Amino acid sequence: MRLAGSVAVVTGGGNGIGAALSRRFAAQGASVVVNDLDPAAARAVAEEIGGLAVPGDAASEDGIGELIGAATERRGRIDLFCANAGVADGGGPDAPESAWERSLEVNVMAHVRAARALLPQWLERGEGRFLATVSAAGLLTMLGSAPYSVSKHAALAFAEWMAITYADRGVVVQALCPQGVRTNLLDGTGETGRSLLAEAAIEPDAVADEVLAALADDRFLILPHPEVAEYYALRAADPAKWHGGMRKLQRGLA
Repeated sequence: MRLAGSVAVVTGGGNGIGAALSRRFAAQGASVVVNDLDPAAARAVAEEIGGLAVPGDAASEDGIGELIGAATERRGRIDLFCANAGVADGGGPDAPESAWERSLEVNVMAHVRAARALLPQWLERGEGRFLATVSAAGLLTMLGSAPYSVSKHAALAFAEWMAITYADRGVVVQALCPQGVRTNLLDGTGETGRSLLAEAAIEPDAVADEVLAALADDRFLILPHPEVAEYYALRAADPAKWHGGMRKLQRGLA
């Protein structure tokens, strides 16, 4: 994909990975639409890169409609949509209903609603690109956080379904699956998340570098932490061994 002259929308673009993607896309010549729940953060990044700020809730159907409508009206079209906004609620089955609902709304249904709004224009044009920020938790799991793990597995499943269904009609779908990244989201995972992820955590700019490389070759899985591919292969080839290793980690945390 040539970013120069393209129009990219980034949700959760006010901080972390989203802000890094917005800056990198703009540096490559894209016109970037920055979305974030925090209006000040969205406007700050947009002003920095000469982009367009469209703050709001990118998970709700109305919010997605407003974002895509504003981007299309002001920029003429959308070439790349980055469904990057996410939440990381912890807990297990005992987590509050609100945590499960929020995780599914933001981490999954936001992607579904964006695709629903974008596909008609993309299929008519015969081109379009959907980048879903999924997390390595969608390939593996995240100890201490069932809502996050379950919703990220669902996000990966939806991205894979989209990729298979629409690839021959010009729509490219990619899943970004980093492990720890030094963002507010990592800080919010608490002691469990920090103990598991902080040591190998990378900067958001490193994630953006990997995304730029992946936009050039259309790979489905974008893995800023290469070791995730090995873990994913082990999980598929020898589930008992994989579970044993994860149980050992769980005992250490307990």
